[in-house]
Amino acid sequence: MELYGERGPIVWVPDAYGRMVPMPKHLAPPPVPVPEPRDLTPLPLLDPVAQRFVGAGVGGGALAAGVGYGVGQILSTLAGLGSGALLWIALIALACRTPARAVTDGAAGTTVNIRKAVIKRSHFHG
Repeated sequence: MELYGERGPIVWVPDAYGRMVPMPKHLAPPPVPVPEPRDLTPLPLLDPVAQRFVGAGVGGGALAAGVGYGVGQILSTLAGLGSGALLWIALIALACRTPARAVTDGAAGTTVNIRKAVIKRSHFHG
């Protein structure tokens, strides 16, 4: 015989058919933990971090393209300067450094100035 004071606590649990049946507490299954509520706020369509990475990639590519274009323009200008303008600058400098005798076919280095003046006077005897 079991006395009332010797009995452990009794809990009511649902059985397989949904009816509540008594069961000693130490034999009852552990209670199901209550899950924490989920965050149901809508997420952005595109991830902001991914957007920053894409923006940095596009911006970096545009920067690299612009720098490459500028360097190409500078190098092509230098190539044109070397083949065209520097040649003319060298020819002008060479012409300025040549002595006067070489220009006048070695004519003893004398300078002759020829001045021809034509004076025509009209007289009207009328």
